[in-house]
Amino acid sequence: MLVVRPIRKDDYSQLFQIAEESGHGFTSLPVNEELLRNKIARSEASVSKEVEKPGDEGYLFVLEDTQTGKVVGTSGIEAAVGMTDAFYHYHMGKVVHSSQTLNVYNTVDILTLCNDYTGMTEICSLFLRESHRKGNNGRLLSKSRFLFLAEHKQRFAETVLAEMRGVSDEDGKSPFWLWLEEHFFSMDFLTADYLTGIGQKVFIAELMPKIPIYVNLLSKEAQAVIGKVHDKTRPAMQLLKSEGFVNRGYIDIFDGGPTVEAYVDNIKSVRISRRLKVRIGESTGETQEYLICNSKVVDYRATSLGLHVTCDSEEVVISAEVADKLLVCEGDMVRVAKMVTRAG
Repeated sequence: MLVVRPIRKDDYSQLFQIAEESGHGFTSLPVNEELLRNKIARSEASVSKEVEKPGDEGYLFVLEDTQTGKVVGTSGIEAAVGMTDAFYHYHMGKVVHSSQTLNVYNTVDILTLCNDYTGMTEICSLFLRESHRKGNNGRLLSKSRFLFLAEHKQRFAETVLAEMRGVSDEDGKSPFWLWLEEHFFSMDFLTADYLTGIGQKVFIAELMPKIPIYVNLLSKEAQAVIGKVHDKTRPAMQLLKSEGFVNRGYIDIFDGGPTVEAYVDNIKSVRISRRLKVRIGESTGETQEYLICNSKVVDYRATSLGLHVTCDSEEVVISAEVADKLLVCEGDMVRVAKMVTRAG
């Protein structure tokens, strides 16, 4: 059985392996022992903390195979970005150059450096090991965060964002960054990406152009990847779109990948989720695939399985084994949401 839970100190070695496997452009899991251990410690402190409004909390979850004890994936939530370190994006806008005298009217796309997402919640660090990229495993790993958001809304902002990995080649070279590197920076994409991942962002403010960049001045290769996702990120992008996330013209400052956003209450899995009382026994009736989680924080547990739930259900029947894995007892409250597989 696969279960999502908060990360623990003894997960470090497996988290390090995942960081190595995640590859270029995955800045939220740098291959750095000190920083990964700090991420674990910060997550443990965050789930143990009493929270009335979002602050500097960071929640890191793992997907565990309960039969083997192996960690097969990660996902995370940053409660409020940009509160201690500046959180940069480019915003796509337009300017008009016109002359009535010459009868010329040109609309030009521009990129403007901004901090518009400061204070908003970010979902991040989603990575599923290749051996488990099948069935609903990826959906469980990603969507379980939405049930956590729904169950503990006071811990998060009203808007949730996700930065999607942009286009880069097998060597980690980004066409978008190559243009910036040539004109404004003297470091390659991997170095800039790594420095950002370990929290050293001051160079962005020091070297990034402060005035808007005209898109038509970029190289053709750079222009072609603006707002595009890495091939390996397409499934995650489709999943978020099915949940109601949209791009409002914001892109990553390094690889040009899109940033998508949604109001918490508009996220489909949040909107359709329901709180039901646990009854332990053998389920009868036709079942459908559901996400299910307990109402805890430190001991948060989530999984997916077939459940019989009707529109007027006030309780949900689960087996003793499932109850044990979810750390719930008869009469406890759980949150369930039908597994959404497509937009609509």
